This record gives sequence, C-alpha cells and structure tokens, in this order.
Amino acid sequence: MAGRDLSSTPLAQLHIAELDPQDRIAKHFRLYELTVSETADRQRIDNRIGSDEVLRSAVNLAREVLDPIREAYGSFTPNSVYRCQALERALKGRPSSWLSTSQHTLGWACDVEIVALPTLELAQWAATNLAQFDQIICECHDPAKGPNSGWVHISLVPPGAGRNRRQMLSYVVDAASGRLVYVNGLQSSEG
Repeated sequence: MAGRDLSSTPLAQLHIAELDPQDRIAKHFRLYELTVSETADRQRIDNRIGSDEVLRSAVNLAREVLDPIREAYGSFTPNSVYRCQALERALKGRPSSWLSTSQHTLGWACDVEIVALPTLELAQWAATNLAQFDQIICECHDPAKGPNSGWVHISLVPPGAGRNRRQMLSYVVDAASGRLVYVNGLQSSEG
C-alpha cells in the first residue's frame, strides 16, 4: 500500500476523514509518521489526529520543519509530533481530568534526535537553517551522558494562528538545585 502523494496539496484541501495513514503529506513524510508513539502503542491509546485543524498544523510542521531536517541529515523518525490529550496524560503521569497545553496537542511541535549527530549541534542547525520556527528547545542535553543525550523540541505556529517567536531555550539541570529548568539560549547542562 503506497498511499497517495499529497505533498503538494494545499493545507486547506486536506481533510483527516479522507486520508490514509500511508498518504505522503510532505515531501519526505507519510501521515502515520506524525502520530507514531511507542507509549500510545503499549498503553493502547488511540493517537490518531482528530480534526482538520490539527491535521493541517501537523502537515505544515512536517513540510516546513521535518522535511528540511530529513533533506539535511537523511532518514530519521521523529520521537514525537502529534500527541493527543490521553497520550499527554500518560507521558506526564497526570489524572484524566488534566488538559495539556503542549504544542504537541495542536500538531504544532515535534521532538527530534538524529543518530550520531550531537543534540546541541542539531538545535543550532535548526536555529540557523529553518526559515521559520516558534521555539527550539534543547531538552535534557547533558554532555556527561554523551553528545547525543536529550532531544530537540521544535515548534511552528501554523499560518493564520499568530506569529512565530523564534525563541531559543534549553531545558537543563540547574547546577545549584539539581532540578530541570528552562534557560535562554541553546546550551547543555553544566557538570
């Protein structure tokens, strides 16, 4: 099952009810790649995209963020793109009444690691080479655990939903408290 090539279809013409998981929605990505989650599979959480708005946001992210990364570094599987509320609760250990405000639930964000590419280098490449982004966050990178520790969170506000802030942050261990904190700039945890 090869799926259809919808990589050039305008976002407004994409409808979740009409798509197959194998459909190519970006130059280098198929729809199913935007919803893959080992946690969802293990816990039997239905992580399918449920609305056209979220679909279009996730496809925009694939075309504008994930495609350029794949063109630069070859094949990789994003750690996470779209995450439904049930998956967010499972990942964060929250009760069923809790609602996440994560950009992942809107289809606006992805988490990326590239084998053999240092995490900080990937974050810096994204900041320099992506035409637009809302946030790039170098998350949990600790050089003591190796150059590939952590991952890079990249988000993109879809057309018509506001402006992209071009914010660069790191989520690292604070040396004084030992807790994870957000700091400005792309950097590693200190010793």
